[in-house]
Amino acid sequence: MIAANIEKIRQQLPGHVKLIAVSKTKPIEMLQEAYAAGQRAFGENKVQEVVNKQPQMPLDTEWHLIGHLQTNKVKYIAPFVHLIHAVDSIKLLETINKEAVKNNRTINVLLQVYIAKEETKFGLSNEEVIELLHYAKTQQLNNVNICGLMGMATNTDNNTQIEHEFEGLHQFFNTLKQEMHRYPILKPESFTELSMGMSSDYELAIKHGSTMIRVGSSIFGGR
Repeated sequence: MIAANIEKIRQQLPGHVKLIAVSKTKPIEMLQEAYAAGQRAFGENKVQEVVNKQPQMPLDTEWHLIGHLQTNKVKYIAPFVHLIHAVDSIKLLETINKEAVKNNRTINVLLQVYIAKEETKFGLSNEEVIELLHYAKTQQLNNVNICGLMGMATNTDNNTQIEHEFEGLHQFFNTLKQEMHRYPILKPESFTELSMGMSSDYELAIKHGSTMIRVGSSIFGGR
């Protein structure tokens, strides 16, 4: 079942789009089944959960932290996390850099941009992203690698609204790419990822430039 679901989604994906299997709350047996089907990138929301699962999976498993991350939890995932999707403050970026230095590695991150019409979602406004990038010029943040942006559309059946939100983020992403010379922390070879789209809206996200989709229920079933 899981293997068939993964295959079905893969067949719909253009070559440049990466599938992140959102395995939060799922038992390790389900992750192992997905791994056996060739899936390597897994998305978890909670630090404690990913720390528990990481030793139980093969070493080439890619762990993506996709949920809201508190600064005091960064140290637990710093040794092994592949990509942190939800950086939403300069303080968090600085903490990730500090923990990356301690672990003698560079940690890949995405900046989470607030695009939804919902109070419950986290993220930076476009203006706050620019502020963060300007601030980063004055800091020695050599152990974080900003790979792109992440966004979550409003949870609605209104596809026009969802597309409008995705397209807005896509345009902002392209603007940053064109103005990269202003922000030394952004590197042309690294700033390539746009993480948007989940089970309910990933087809719309891909249409508007997504390079990473975060899919849970369409792979593992509902909760």
